[in-house]
Amino acid sequence: MDQEKPRYINTAGRLLDLGIPRVMGIINITPDSFYKGSQFKTDEEILKAAASMLRDGADILDIGGYSSRPGAKDITSEEESNRVLKAIKLISGEFPEAIISIDTFRADIAKEAVLGCGAHIINDISGGDADSKMFSTVENLKVPYILMHMRGDPRTMQNNTDYGDIVADILKWFGEKIFRLRSAGLKDIIIDPGFGFGKTISQNFELLRRLFDFSITGLPLLVGISRKSMVWKTLGITAGDALNGTTALNALALFNGADILRVHDVKEAVQTVRLINKVKNPRLLN
Repeated sequence: MDQEKPRYINTAGRLLDLGIPRVMGIINITPDSFYKGSQFKTDEEILKAAASMLRDGADILDIGGYSSRPGAKDITSEEESNRVLKAIKLISGEFPEAIISIDTFRADIAKEAVLGCGAHIINDISGGDADSKMFSTVENLKVPYILMHMRGDPRTMQNNTDYGDIVADILKWFGEKIFRLRSAGLKDIIIDPGFGFGKTISQNFELLRRLFDFSITGLPLLVGISRKSMVWKTLGITAGDALNGTTALNALALFNGADILRVHDVKEAVQTVRLINKVKNPRLLN
């Protein structure tokens, strides 16, 4: 039986209401992200991007410094730290009310981002598999944790896409992770099926069609399909031209139970949330 999802997550004492789907804006401090429009390097570019996303209605800013596109180059912990920690300090200093997520699979970076720089959420693409210290770190910090499914790492993940039943297999993986986190007392867990991470394009579409199946976990669901290859390869275009397709699939994700959309284009995602909510829950929004 599907469980009722928690309505709120606690971000450093502030409750984020998930009764209405939320939008997470992507700020990549990387030189090789798959979508060049999400790459920000200078302090001015970072702050301008954050200001624009917050003005457009972003509820969360997700700051990452490690490119996770298929085949991405590995970088050291020191290099990743140099990219993201300064950026988080900049944004939290300029926009103290912003809710900030650190996108990392490294426990030491996650810890410093939260304790020393002002991050509120840990977004781990490896679901704790890449760093054995991540779960204990999250458990000690007691911050919301985004648990994403991936096989292998960005360099190898597309070599391991064989599943029996993809949704059942991912749910089993989630179940084991959630049990461990819950047993340690962690309350705020968000799940992410990991579109494009160890999945073929057809498998991504199957996940999207069956997205509501993940409600059985009783946890908030994050969907990140923004400008990914499932959009642009299917349409025969480029990532730069994939906004319209992204919006269409984000609308479908919302209908199928998404609670958070992780996107490059905040304004369009916020508009999509408002329109879909007018159909699904007309009393929630004016």
